[in-house]
Order: sequence, then C-alpha cells, then structure tokens
Amino acid sequence: MVYTVALTGGIGSGKTTVAEGFSRSGITVIDADVIARRVVEPGQPALGIICNHFGDEILLQDGTLNRRALREKIFSSSTEKQWLNALLHPLIHQQTQAEINRALSPYVLWVVPLLIENHLQHKADRVLVVDVSPEVQIARTMARDKVSRQHVQQILAAQATREARLSAADDVINNDGDTAQVAAHVDRLHRQYLKLASQAAQQDNE
Repeated sequence: MVYTVALTGGIGSGKTTVAEGFSRSGITVIDADVIARRVVEPGQPALGIICNHFGDEILLQDGTLNRRALREKIFSSSTEKQWLNALLHPLIHQQTQAEINRALSPYVLWVVPLLIENHLQHKADRVLVVDVSPEVQIARTMARDKVSRQHVQQILAAQATREARLSAADDVINNDGDTAQVAAHVDRLHRQYLKLASQAAQQDNE
C-alpha cells in the first residue's frame, strides 16, 4: 500500500496552496472533490441513477449535473442526503483507491475537505490539517467566492469545528499569513513524510 497523507482544513484555509507545494516536490496529489465531480459526469452510471431518483430538473441544458439544484433537493432532507451519500461514497472510494494504487511517488497527498465530517481519517496513515483563524476563513472566502459574511458563517457552522479538526491532526500547518513560512513548513513535512513512507515500505517488505 502507498503511504497516504490526508490533507484537510476548513473553507478558506488554503488547502490548495499547501497541496500545490507538495505537488511541486513531485508528490502525487489526489483531490476528493475532483473525484466526486468525475463520478457524476455525463456518461457515468451515477448521473443516470440520480436523474431517475430526483428527476431531470437536476440537469443543466448541456446534460451536466446542476449542483445547486441537487444541493437544494438534499439540503432539507436527511433521508435524501443519506441516499445520495450511499450511492456516491463507494464510487468515490473505489476511484480514490485506484488512483492511490497507481501513484508512483513515495507517498500520496489525499486532499479531503470533509475528512473529519465523513469520519475518513482512519483511512490515511497520517493527517495534516491546514489551520487558520475563523476571521481569516471568513475574509478569504468572502473575497474569493463573492459571498456575504452570513453565507460563509453558515458554511462554517455546517463543517467540523476547528477543535475537532485539530484533535485529529498528526501535523498542523498554520496558514494565517506568511506564505514563505508555509512553504518552509511544507518542505519540512515533505522530508518527514519521505522518511515515514520509507519506514512503512520496509515494514511491508519484512
């Protein structure tokens, strides 16, 4: 098995910036959100099943999934949300494992925004949390997504708490400000993960 480091963090924490740092070091980055979009692309079986369940109004004119319409369908119904998760999570897991197994780098970085919320931390060898203060999260997300403060606060309320995320962390990168410090921290962790991956590979071969 390829040594797997799970990267997580709340909205606006800067997960992408951190992931790009590992990618520049030659590490395979597997993004759960990218895979989640891929499994519902036109031609994929899951999209047809979703259409049969919710109706064609969850499709855009070009035949792709209308994510906003789907979110509205499941927002107020825990039953519908559970149904959708039961359909998609096994598909996402299957594709994730396939990508991890294909990886050629010494370890992989698995980017999972909802790692804690979906109780997936046990599937990784190590958990790296990108941590920022709530005020920084709000300011960054408002600027990036052009949304109101109230909207961002609602998203934060629906995500795992900062404390819950940090309690699951093996490593933490603070991303409140200095990009040079973040880059240096990524470099230190990269060297640490190379050692851990090498040790794990040796144990597997014994």
